[in-house]
Amino acid sequence: MLDQLEGLDPDVILLHLESSADVRTVLATIAPAEIPLRPAFVILTDNAENFPVDALLSAYAVLPLAAKAQEIVDAIHAAVTGLVVFHRDVFNSLLSPLVGSEHALDSSERILTPRETEVLRMIADGLGNKDIASRLKISDHTVKFHISAILAKLGASNRAEAVTLGIHEGLIMV
Repeated sequence: MLDQLEGLDPDVILLHLESSADVRTVLATIAPAEIPLRPAFVILTDNAENFPVDALLSAYAVLPLAAKAQEIVDAIHAAVTGLVVFHRDVFNSLLSPLVGSEHALDSSERILTPRETEVLRMIADGLGNKDIASRLKISDHTVKFHISAILAKLGASNRAEAVTLGIHEGLIMV
């Protein structure tokens, strides 16, 4: 594979990786960290949950092997522009350890009220409690109450995890 890249300066490299054992090696060999302008990696795999997180984070896109041709093309275009793409199936498999059995709630318990969803969006935008209270014209105490309800309903232990779970559940878009 490396001999095929010799003399080329690709913007994107599309990789089919089956084994988690070779991810770091392949990525480091193709584009060592000391190269200032590394190509963007688009990885096709059905084994992402077993890959080292740092290796996945060095990729610009991770898609399942069953990805449609247009999804692959779109991921390549996104990678060229610097966007990071994780296919929903891959994202779910990576997120599942975070939402293990102790966080598992039945879907009816996860439903946020419109106000809670609004507060969650503001948290995702980086607003603090006072700013949220000011924008919604409610007290700080009420904001804290909403945040407590959001954390409980999503099974999150902190604001960042609530935002991650809110994105995963499709409650907010960032």
